[in-house]
Amino acid sequence: MQLIGMLDSPYVRRVAVALIAAGVPFEHKPISLFRHIDQFSAINPLLKAPTLVTDDGTVLIDSTLILDYCVATVPAMRALTPANPQDLPRALRLAGVALAVMEKAVQQHYERALRPADKRHQPWVDRIAGQLHQGLAALDRELPPAGFIAGPLGLADIAAACALGFVTGTIGDLVDVAPYPNLAAFAARAEALPAFRAAPAVDGVTAALAL
Repeated sequence: MQLIGMLDSPYVRRVAVALIAAGVPFEHKPISLFRHIDQFSAINPLLKAPTLVTDDGTVLIDSTLILDYCVATVPAMRALTPANPQDLPRALRLAGVALAVMEKAVQQHYERALRPADKRHQPWVDRIAGQLHQGLAALDRELPPAGFIAGPLGLADIAAACALGFVTGTIGDLVDVAPYPNLAAFAARAEALPAFRAAPAVDGVTAALAL
């Protein structure tokens, strides 16, 4: 398998961390949607990251669908899903909240990085910021104060940690995360794990082969 995209994207990173945590071999190609448009277009003309090229050449998009495929086809990935079905609703809820945080953080980043200041619609910017803080507050309230959501590290845990990593690493000057200490402590526990250290949220390739 080939994972296409930069690790500074929380969506690319959540897939990379999950594959590494499960011990799934893959090749990471850190191709930028902005700096390497022609190269990315040759793989996926939709210019969506992450893109996963399966072993049979199928091109998949959307981090959640990519992870669904991996869980369905790679037995080792199932260890990242709740063993107890009763834990599934909570894990799915928190994964959904984390994905909403990613979405709003990316929107806020693009508003600043790509839209000229005189073209911004402040009520829309304020709405995005409000949604982002609602998501951060929900994660702070609902994530466990110790350990992870359903026992061992899972896909929902990875999503939550990657979401906060993107917020602090990309728009940390715009978003005060001090009101969310439980979320910060949770993310710190995750970031200390080898799978996270092997896929840092930077502009580069995974260190999966070093594990």
